[in-house]
Amino acid sequence: MFTIRSFGHTDIGRRRKQNEDSYLRNDELKLYAVADGMGGHAAGEVASAEAVDTIFGMVKRGLVNLGPESEPLTEEKITKARRLIESAIQGATYMIFSISEVEASKNGMGTTISAAYIYKNMLVLGQVGDSRIYQIRDGNATQLTEDHTLVGWQMKQGLITEEEAKVSPHRNVITRSVGGREYVEVDTMVIELQRGDRYLLCSDGLHGYVTENEIPEFVELGGDNATRAFIQLANDRGGADNITAVLVEVD
Repeated sequence: MFTIRSFGHTDIGRRRKQNEDSYLRNDELKLYAVADGMGGHAAGEVASAEAVDTIFGMVKRGLVNLGPESEPLTEEKITKARRLIESAIQGATYMIFSISEVEASKNGMGTTISAAYIYKNMLVLGQVGDSRIYQIRDGNATQLTEDHTLVGWQMKQGLITEEEAKVSPHRNVITRSVGGREYVEVDTMVIELQRGDRYLLCSDGLHGYVTENEIPEFVELGGDNATRAFIQLANDRGGADNITAVLVEVD
């Protein structure tokens, strides 16, 4: 069995009037998430907070369906864990959409979600939007999630280059969000853990200012020092958005 520890910080940044990011880290459940809200008039803050609360509640209640921890890992159980994360994000989508329909001031609110749940020796990921999850293994950082943005789609289709995407006026246009509609397509993925792995969950207020090559050196600072250093880095380089970093360490 692995020992799992997590650390997290969020910051308003240098230019925003409020922090619409939320995050979840629960080492008992081994459940982690970063949400970047949108909608203005405090609605983004409501959406991101509602999303992490709903995901926490649904995963906690759904663990009974995975069976006792002592039971061996099977393909069926991995599929159930994957569906649990997906249904929790769908639940958050329906909840946020319903609130926005009832309260006119919150109409159109939504949020990104990057969620990670550790089940036995597997990391189960759920993704909607443009927050990210990176794996840091053997000194290298790899982006595990896909950005659901207009420029991300354009790059995938070969319409623009990575360099063009960085300066595109459409780089902040999100094509999928939690809460924009009653239903959203959720990307899921399962990764086998290795001892020494580190996983960074972050909002675009951080990953917009750091390169993959830089991530490992900050992670090497360890735990709380690493997450605080990431926040400082983003602020030093402009801090144009809210900044959130959650680091999960596998030992």
